[in-house]
Amino acid sequence: QVQLVESGGGLVQPGGSLRLSCAASESILDKYAMGWYRQAPGKQRELVARIISGGFTDYADSVKGRFTISRDNAKNTVYLQMKSLKPEDTAVYYCYVQPAFWSTNEWGQGTQVTVSS
Repeated sequence: QVQLVESGGGLVQPGGSLRLSCAASESILDKYAMGWYRQAPGKQRELVARIISGGFTDYADSVKGRFTISRDNAKNTVYLQMKSLKPEDTAVYYCYVQPAFWSTNEWGQGTQVTVSS
């Protein structure tokens, strides 16, 4: 099982930026997909962004144009650059990996992002 460690969360003012990192315990070169979900209090976990083998990226409508997902295969790390943050972006952000198309997701422990003045 792949171990995932997130970092980079914190408190930021509306309009600010944060970059989340997700470091995997093994090579991500052969992984089908990696990405980020988030879960706000009282809400269901939702997909924020993902990057699929071959480089295809996919974003939730609510973050398009503000968030960018990328990967550094040499560092076994996936990033989520978040700009123009809004209070409604406040949530626990979870990194995940889907090792193969037929696999279930494996999860990190989550990192809190709070957008507040």
